[in-house]
Amino acid sequence: MARANFEELLEAGVHFGHLKRKWNPYMAPYIFTEKKGIHILDLNKTIAHLDEACAAMKQIAKSGKKILFVATKKQAKDILEERIKPTRMPYVVERWSGGMLTNFGTIRKAIRKMSSIDKMEEDGTMNTLSKRERLQLSRTRAKLDKNYGTIAEMTRVPAAIFVIDVLKEHIAVKEANKLNIPTFAMVDTNSDPRNIDFVIPANDDATKSIDIILSKVSAAIMEGLEERKNSRDKAKASKEKEAKAEKTEATEETASEENK
Repeated sequence: MARANFEELLEAGVHFGHLKRKWNPYMAPYIFTEKKGIHILDLNKTIAHLDEACAAMKQIAKSGKKILFVATKKQAKDILEERIKPTRMPYVVERWSGGMLTNFGTIRKAIRKMSSIDKMEEDGTMNTLSKRERLQLSRTRAKLDKNYGTIAEMTRVPAAIFVIDVLKEHIAVKEANKLNIPTFAMVDTNSDPRNIDFVIPANDDATKSIDIILSKVSAAIMEGLEERKNSRDKAKASKEKEAKAEKTEATEETASEENK
């Protein structure tokens, strides 16, 4: 697994925190110094925590479980979608719907409703409805897709949640904490890290900073998925080899019996 590089994090501005007056005292262990009234994060600690987080997420992906990514702030949405979509992990870039984790059953019902509308379009049922009813269903489908389309394949509560900006996504963090779901997050100097299991001290506002962190995270997940695939392929090949050997042995035994 590729380790984060100090120079590239520095170039991306990962070390820039908020104004000193906006800081959260609980972020003190991750702060290196203050410069012109702005807190500077310790990139050595960022690297250590990022590596730890990536290793943990790699194992989750390798086990076949899902990590839910959350980033609804404007400057993070497009980056998260671009980086995480290839991993096929669920993500939320629109409004966080309250109860998305704690009331997951209701969310699944909404997703099933979206699927039922799709089925109506496929089997021609939509064509039997009035124009007004079709328009109404189309609007409902569009709204559901906007809110839940990116988590449609999440059939159960995720194994972990990754958040960009714990202040903005405080409801998501609270729900995860309530259900004891491990939390990963980019945590800036103005945020409280105490409710996060895997803290990645980093600038959560700059697009370059968000992109570099997510690039490392997505690479770790892809690595975990690849190892899972290789492991399954190896197990399948081994099983086929055993079956072939058993078949050959049975054939030889039959031939031996016939020769007696």
